[in-house]
Amino acid sequence: MRSISTATALAVLFGSAALSVVATGTASAATANVTSPGGLVADGALKRVFVGDSSAGTVAATDYSGNVLASVGGISGVSDLAVSDDGTTVYAAAQNTHEIVAIDAATLDVKARYPVATGEGPRYLAVSAGKVWFTYGDQWSGNLGSVDPATDPASGTDPVTLGQLPEGVSIWDPGFLDTAASRPGILAIGETGISTDSMAVLDVSGATPQKVAYYNGDYTLNSGIYDIDLVPGADEVLVNGAVRDAYADGKFSQAGTYPSGQQADIAADGTVATTSGGTITTYRPNATKAIRTYSTGVFSTADLTWAPDDSRIFALVGKSGGGYTLKALTDPEKNVPTLTVNAPTSATRAKKLTVTGKLSSTVALPAGVKLQVTRTDLESPKGKALPAVTVQANGTYSFADTPPAGGTVTYKVAYAGDAGHAAVSASDKVSVSRAATSLSLNNNGKLYSYGADVKFTAHLGKTYKNRTVSIYADPFGADKPKKLVKTGKVNSSGNLTVTVDMTRDTAVSAVFAGDARYASKTVKVNAYAKVKISTAITKHYKTAKIGSTSYYWFHKNSAPIVTTTMTYYPNRQERLDLQVYYEGRWYDSDSEYFGLGTNGKVAVNLGAPGESGIKARIRAAYINGSSGDSVNSTTYSDWKYIYFSN
Repeated sequence: MRSISTATALAVLFGSAALSVVATGTASAATANVTSPGGLVADGALKRVFVGDSSAGTVAATDYSGNVLASVGGISGVSDLAVSDDGTTVYAAAQNTHEIVAIDAATLDVKARYPVATGEGPRYLAVSAGKVWFTYGDQWSGNLGSVDPATDPASGTDPVTLGQLPEGVSIWDPGFLDTAASRPGILAIGETGISTDSMAVLDVSGATPQKVAYYNGDYTLNSGIYDIDLVPGADEVLVNGAVRDAYADGKFSQAGTYPSGQQADIAADGTVATTSGGTITTYRPNATKAIRTYSTGVFSTADLTWAPDDSRIFALVGKSGGGYTLKALTDPEKNVPTLTVNAPTSATRAKKLTVTGKLSSTVALPAGVKLQVTRTDLESPKGKALPAVTVQANGTYSFADTPPAGGTVTYKVAYAGDAGHAAVSASDKVSVSRAATSLSLNNNGKLYSYGADVKFTAHLGKTYKNRTVSIYADPFGADKPKKLVKTGKVNSSGNLTVTVDMTRDTAVSAVFAGDARYASKTVKVNAYAKVKISTAITKHYKTAKIGSTSYYWFHKNSAPIVTTTMTYYPNRQERLDLQVYYEGRWYDSDSEYFGLGTNGKVAVNLGAPGESGIKARIRAAYINGSSGDSVNSTTYSDWKYIYFSN
C-alpha cells in the first residue's frame, strides 16, 4: 500500500499539522511531533513501526503498541519508507537531497546513502526481488528506478539504476508502488498527480522490469488513482481502497468493489483494511460484509499499514487541533459480535425472573456457543458466576434466576470470543424489591436554650444483616455545612444516640443504608435553638424596688443607656421593645431594630423624658426572619424596669 499523502501534497493540504505517535489505550506513551507524514511501515522481524516526518527530516521507531523508542534525523524531505525482506534495513526516500537512505532497523544508524540523479524525487519506495524500487520525476518525466544494495559503489558499479519503466509503459508523475510477500518479483505502480488512472503491473524478478499489464488511463476505469495495492493470491490490484481491477493478457478490467474506500492496505492473507471518512473497516477478500469497523471520529486517516503477522493495523489518524495520532488497532481480523441482554425492569426478591437476549454477527458464529453469566448484587458486590447459557441456532438465549438480594441487581452476559470473533459482553439491571423497615428520630419541633446539649435517639426496626445507622446534623445557615455526627450499630433495643450542641436551629437526620432484604430509609427532624441574649442598663443613680419589682432609678433629665449582648451572625439586628405604665397597665410605646456590632453588642440611648413619675420597661429581642437572618428561633430577654424621679 502507498498513500497519496506525499510530502508535497501534505504541505498543501495540512500545512504544519503535528503528528503524535501514541499507543492505543496507553495514556503515558511517548510521542513524536511530525508536521507532514512521510511514510509508514511495519517491520515484522523486530516488531517495530517506522514513521517518517517530512518537514523535520526524521524517521521515528515505535514498538507495536506505538511507544516511541528512538528517531534518526538528516533525512531531508522524507516522503516514503520501505523495509528489507529480512527486516534489518529501513529505506527512506529523501526527496529534498535526492537520495535513498539505508537505516539500520535495530539501531537507526545510517548505513548508506544512495544518490539519485534527478531533480524530482525519489518519491515512493517498494522492496522486491532483492532491490529497492523507487519512482521519481515530474508530471512529464515520471519513471522508475532501483537500488541494488548488494552492489558496492567502491567496485565502480553504481548501485542506482534509472529509467526502468518498460517500453510502452508511461506513468506520469512519480507513481505509487506496492508489493506483496506472496507475489515475489511483482510490482504494482499507479499514476499520481492527475485525474487519469494509468497503472501497470511489472515483473521485476529479472535483469530488467517486464510489463505484465498496462492501462493507459482514459478516465473510465478508476477516474483517478489515490492509492494502489497489489492483491495477494489473485491477479488484481485494489485501487483507492474500493475498486478491484483484474489484469490478464496485458490488460486491466474491473473485477468488483468493496462497499466504500479511500485508501487501503492488504494483509498477507488477503484481508483488506480500507479507510472511508472517520472509519477503518476490514473485509475478507472480495466480501461485502465487514469483519470489523473502527471509528476514528470526525478525522480522516492519512496512512495505514498491516503488521506483517496480521495481528494489528497501524493507522495515522487525524486529531483535534491538527496533526495525527498513530493508533495500533488490535484483532483486525476478528468480527465484533452484537450481544443484547434484556432483563425485567423490576422484580420481586426471592421470586424467579427470566433474562433473554441475542448474540449476532456478520461473520457466522460456531454452533452451540456458550455465554458466561454473572450476577452482581448487594450480597455479591464482586459478582457471582451463574451457570453458562447456550445460544440457540437463531442466536437467542434465555435463563432463569431467583435473586436472593433486593436493590439493583445486574446481570452481565459475556462471550469469550473465538478464532474469528472478538470477546464481547453486555449487561442489564433489575430493580428488585426490598421490604420496608421503620426508622424514627425524636425531638422533632422542640425548642431549646442556646447551647443546650440535646440527645437525639434514632430507633431502627427489623432488618436483615445491616444494623448500622448514621446520624447527621445540619445547622441552619450556609456557613455551617451538614456533618456526620456518628455512625454505628444500634444497641439491642434498636437505638443509637448522639448529643448535639444546639447553637442554631438544626435539621437532624438518621440514615439506614439498607441491606440485601430491607430498603434504605432516611428520617429527618427539625429542632430549634434560641439565641443567647442579655441587656444591661447604665447611667442610673440607684436601684430600688417599687412594690415587689426592682427598678433602675433615673433623674428626669438623665438618658438611660441600654446595651444588648447577643450571639452574632452576619447582618444580625436586635429589636428593642419599650412599654410605659399608665393607670394600672403596660402600654406599647416603641419597637425599633438596631444592628449588632461584630462583637455581638449594641448600645442604645433612650433619651431623657424631662418629667418625673414615669415608669417604663424595656427588653431586647431576636425575631426570626426579621432580625436579618433565620438561623435561630425568636428569643426575648427579660424586661428591665426604669423609673424617672425628680
